[in-house]
Amino acid sequence: MSTNARYEAVERAKNYLIDKIGSIPEVAIVMGSGLSAVDEILSGATRIHYVAIPHFPVPRVIGHRGQVVIGKVNSMPVIVFEGRVHYYEGNTMDEVTFCTRVIGRLGVKNLILTNASGAINPMFARGRIMIIADHLNMLGANPLNGPNEDRWGPRFVDQTEVYDSGLRLKLKQAGEYCGIQLCEGIYAAMAGPTYETPAEIRYLRTLGADAVGMSTVPEAIVARHMGIRLAGLSMLANLAAGVSGKPINHDEVLEAAAHLNADLGMLLQRFFETYDQ
Repeated sequence: MSTNARYEAVERAKNYLIDKIGSIPEVAIVMGSGLSAVDEILSGATRIHYVAIPHFPVPRVIGHRGQVVIGKVNSMPVIVFEGRVHYYEGNTMDEVTFCTRVIGRLGVKNLILTNASGAINPMFARGRIMIIADHLNMLGANPLNGPNEDRWGPRFVDQTEVYDSGLRLKLKQAGEYCGIQLCEGIYAAMAGPTYETPAEIRYLRTLGADAVGMSTVPEAIVARHMGIRLAGLSMLANLAAGVSGKPINHDEVLEAAAHLNADLGMLLQRFFETYDQ
């Protein structure tokens, strides 16, 4: 797809959503595998399936609902994208980051990316939420490769602070208020769809990774390209290969992520309550 065709596809999706939602939400959230916590705290929710949105990629992985939910938390308008498409599904990087491009063109200023991941750091137990402080792009691809669309952002993008320190602080404070024991660390994105080998986990640990997954990083890069303030939350749904000595099962990952929904919902509820403070 040409650069102009990509731009026009994003514009069509954006215009469709603007017609449905009216005012521009202050915050957008992308929910990962098995996660639906924000849906449960929204009032006056309107739902739109991805298939209804022009050009919008539709997830084919279990645990990703594939719908947009628009509503309010207290009085704050929020737009939630439940589910994402992945690079390992055979999607291009343009498709993987299409949702983020639409979020940027909607005029949303703040984005929270969530995912389910495997814990590498032995101090980070399964069943905790990790605030992403930084990331390692181990996908072998970058979503900004190819001709740059200047209407979206600059050719070269600074990555010194991808995950905004102010948003991270607000999430930490929300966690403390709710009594949720958060951790903070580095997220590594691998291409998948296989889970990592114990040797790969040892390699990632050597590089400084605290958790590993198969998403989020391309979206984070594109968010920064478009000037969006970004935070990331990783649900540590399993222990990475070789850490526990047990095989990893996707059903168990989804089950663990579902159990984390309550904590994630409380955390985000408090985050929104104190957003303007």
